[in-house]
Amino acid sequence: MDADPPPHGVKVARRNTIRRYLSVTVSPGGIGKSSLEIGEALSMVSGRDLLGTVPEGKFKVWYWNGEDPLDELQRRIMAAALHYELEPADLHGRLFVNSGRDTEIIIAQQDRNGVTVAVPVVDAIKETIRENGIDVLIIDPFVSSHGVSENDNGAIDRVAKTWAKIAEETNCSIELVHHSRKTNGNEVTVEDSRGAVALLSAARSARVLNQMTKDEGERAGVEFRRLHFRVDNGKANLAPPPEGSMWFKLESVDLGNGNGMLGSYGDRIGVVAQWQWPDPMADVSVKDLRAAQTAVSAGRWRDSHQASDWVGKAIGQALRLDPANPKDKRRILSMLKTWKANGMFVVVEGKDAKHNTRSFVEVGEWATD
Repeated sequence: MDADPPPHGVKVARRNTIRRYLSVTVSPGGIGKSSLEIGEALSMVSGRDLLGTVPEGKFKVWYWNGEDPLDELQRRIMAAALHYELEPADLHGRLFVNSGRDTEIIIAQQDRNGVTVAVPVVDAIKETIRENGIDVLIIDPFVSSHGVSENDNGAIDRVAKTWAKIAEETNCSIELVHHSRKTNGNEVTVEDSRGAVALLSAARSARVLNQMTKDEGERAGVEFRRLHFRVDNGKANLAPPPEGSMWFKLESVDLGNGNGMLGSYGDRIGVVAQWQWPDPMADVSVKDLRAAQTAVSAGRWRDSHQASDWVGKAIGQALRLDPANPKDKRRILSMLKTWKANGMFVVVEGKDAKHNTRSFVEVGEWATD
């Protein structure tokens, strides 16, 4: 890091990480949010692109987890370091880790007289940040850092603004990891964060984690969809489509700390890895496109995939894909969408055998090398 601090409001290493501001990560339980936070922390301290974002240098990160014991956090970090092929020198002097079981951080309490900010605790946090040159502080989860009612908007506002003041006064980015309320299987948005809305109001940026749905898993051809989740900024209904989102997958990493006897093979820890939505055009050549165009030009084919003479049947036969197979059908539909967009196929109106107006697909511009 440079000796002089970056200017006010500059992003530190991620889209969700901004100096002197709060950011919020909202997630249902059990998806992998803590594993993601650890992976991103290792990316920031090592200066390496581990999860799809290139850090703008090497940063000092303080990760405080209020739920897990320190030895469990150490196992998670070790597993992640093994998976990302990091050496001790990549982390030395830049990664600071504490467990709430050993180092409690409660910056405010609430009783019948109202909310009281724990000034000595706040001062100690600021002193720790300054003495160690911390660039990013991650509080996971937010609820463990205070003793006020989650549903009291005024109380949460006081806590959130106290964290924001710490970030402002120390030139540090602070990320608060927060649970979402239950949505009965519906998509989670930042507005679904548990408790009062004052937390989001105090944050400069927010993002949300969602587990891969059954429909998304079928579209992507994923066998174990619950191991996959996506990260979107802001409201999920303003997020890009699934194929345009940032996706991650939980990988199981063997720590190799077993003795190999009596069935002891060591701890296996979940580590977050970047995952790409499958590209329907992968391995599709110009030769394949010409074969599809030739097959379509030899007949009259409907645009509707529900029609008995759907154009996808001709394309499937040419490319050895089975339209009756859901996975192959989804791929044919995706290829058709791309080819229509670039003019390789066009949709025209015409009459069917019963003189009804229908939409048909014809060859547009013939593919050339």
